Amino acid sequence: MKLRSPHLAALRALADPTVRPRDVRRALGVETATRRWLIGGVLPLWLGAGLADWHRHKKTHIETTAGPRESLIHSLMMAEAGVPLALGLFCEVNPGVLATCGTALTVHGATAYWDVSYAEERRRVTPLEQHIHSLLEVVPLMATGFLTVMYWDQARALVGQNGRPDFRLRLKHRDPISRRTRITLLAAMGLFGALPYGEEMLRCLRARPTFKAQPAATPAPTSTLAIPADADQVSAD
Repeated sequence: MKLRSPHLAALRALADPTVRPRDVRRALGVETATRRWLIGGVLPLWLGAGLADWHRHKKTHIETTAGPRESLIHSLMMAEAGVPLALGLFCEVNPGVLATCGTALTVHGATAYWDVSYAEERRRVTPLEQHIHSLLEVVPLMATGFLTVMYWDQARALVGQNGRPDFRLRLKHRDPISRRTRITLLAAMGLFGALPYGEEMLRCLRARPTFKAQPAATPAPTSTLAIPADADQVSAD
């Protein structure tokens, strides 16, 4: 099934004489509403989940279990999510920015898998923390999806369907996000993102000043890994 471009669908809807005024207002306000949801909903959700995840790390004594290596992985994931966010705030959204967001999303997912596979063998990863991880993976996907829909023409150009794609990074000329809002967002990222995980890294380095992998615990602290060696035999019986 071929899907229409959102812009073409909106224009056809506006040209329809049977469309009610409230439907016109809703169609014209979609971009503004989406941007407000990204700033006032998605970003706080991501920062809140990250803060909750930091708290779970502290509760399970990351500094004496998984150690600085896991904290380093957390810093990598923060950077992977922060780069596309910074590009979206300060640069014109073009195929280059969208490609960067997609690449960062893919790398972030791979790093998250590395994080959990390393942590589960060294400290208790509770069901609550696992649900927090799910949220931390879904939120960047939501943000990338919304950004792609908002700039559908650039997304089409990225796949060669709307002219030649432009991958140059350029600062925004006309920014609908005020300077005050950008400063507030950056301050929130520093206060609720960089600061807690910086504290975690210092705490881990004070306890174990090395980024080498810590030995896995036996038995595994996380019960999901405690699979009996004769599981196949038990299943057969």
